[in-house]
Amino acid sequence: MATKAGADLCGEVLLTLARLRLATPRQLKALLLPHQQDTDHVRRALRNLLAESPALVGRTHRAQQSYWYCTPAGLAEAAASGELASPVGRTTGRRIAASKTGLREHGLALVDTVIAFHQAEVADHADWRVEVAHPTPAGNLVPDGVVLLADGSSAFVEIDRTMSYAGLLAKLERYNAYRNAPASGRGNAARPPRNYWQETYAGPSLERPFPLLLFVFAPAKRRAAPETREAAFHDRVRPNWRITVATTTLHQLTHDGADRPVWRIVGHGEDRRVLAAAPRPR
Repeated sequence: MATKAGADLCGEVLLTLARLRLATPRQLKALLLPHQQDTDHVRRALRNLLAESPALVGRTHRAQQSYWYCTPAGLAEAAASGELASPVGRTTGRRIAASKTGLREHGLALVDTVIAFHQAEVADHADWRVEVAHPTPAGNLVPDGVVLLADGSSAFVEIDRTMSYAGLLAKLERYNAYRNAPASGRGNAARPPRNYWQETYAGPSLERPFPLLLFVFAPAKRRAAPETREAAFHDRVRPNWRITVATTTLHQLTHDGADRPVWRIVGHGEDRRVLAAAPRPR
């Protein structure tokens, strides 16, 4: 039984790294073995995956911390399992893990966001997709993450650490372009043509609104505090009643919980509310 449990854990670690690109042993433990006191079991699974020929995972070390990711062989193994929600492509987390430009910290902040949603049972960690391209007439929209929430709706998630306010507003414009992209087909008498987004997110009867757009402001060196950047974002952005935009900080999200009133809704004042109470777009 112990051997089987070890093999199961290896499989779960591999799938998690394939979904999220990179993670630390602490993050993997929080997702897969939350009741364990230490990371020993996760580290053993990582070593076993590393010892495969060819290796299924890789790692980099920075400041006494190890960052793990899938190798191309690991991505192929994960894809062959049939348990991934969507194809993961050929992009491994190696470049992100080795980055000295803040890309690694951005990726880790996304994983911490996944953990907060998972621990609060707002969304399972297996129901996330990272950097999936969505076509628009102006080019592809690539959210940091797309998550299927426990209530059956979806949400786009953006992690902000260093982007300028102009860049954030431009990203909102890209979401608006995706929301308003024309229908991709002619439809027929029984089924009207659907917009790009409706094909993926609206459900068979088009009963679901456009997904929530969630911004999580995370800390970064030589940048204003996340709370300051979040407030400035709300001062600059204009409400778009066809898209619901909610914001929080990574500290609030991880300290209080994704199911708590940590979300501030664009156009609805400074009060924070639970995500389930966010107004749905018109």
